[in-house]
Amino acid sequence: MPPSSSKDKWIEEQIAALLAKYGSVPPPWFMFPDTHPYDVGWRMGAGESHLIVFGAWWQEAKQKFDETQRIDYFRRWPPPPRWLTWMMDVIWDLEPMDMADPEAFDYSPYFAHTEKLGFGSQAEYDQDINDSRWFESK
Repeated sequence: MPPSSSKDKWIEEQIAALLAKYGSVPPPWFMFPDTHPYDVGWRMGAGESHLIVFGAWWQEAKQKFDETQRIDYFRRWPPPPRWLTWMMDVIWDLEPMDMADPEAFDYSPYFAHTEKLGFGSQAEYDQDINDSRWFESK
C-alpha cells in the first residue's frame, strides 16, 4: 500500500478528531447550521474541507452500513428540510449531477419515502430551499 499523502493524513486526523468528539463524522448542517446547501462556503474554506472529510469517512462507513443503518445515522443528525435531497443522495447513492440535466432528476419517490420516515416532505423542502433569508445580502 502506498504511503498516505499529507492531504490524506490531514483527512484521517480530522476524521479521528470528529470520531473522538461525536462518535461519527457529523453531516454538514450540524457543523454549519445556518447555511444553505448551495452556499459558496461548500466550495471553499471550512465548508469544503468538511465535505471532503465527510465524504472520505462516508465512503468507508457506507461499506459497513446497510440502508437501515444509513437512515439511522440521519435520525441521529436530522437534516433541515433544505438538506433533504443531499441526504437522499447520500443514503441511496443517487447521482443526479452525473446526468445530462441534473435538475430533471425526479426526487418525488424519495420525498415520499423520507416523509414516511419522518424526515420531511417535498413541500417543506421547497419552502426552506427557496426561503428569501438565504438570498438576502449579508
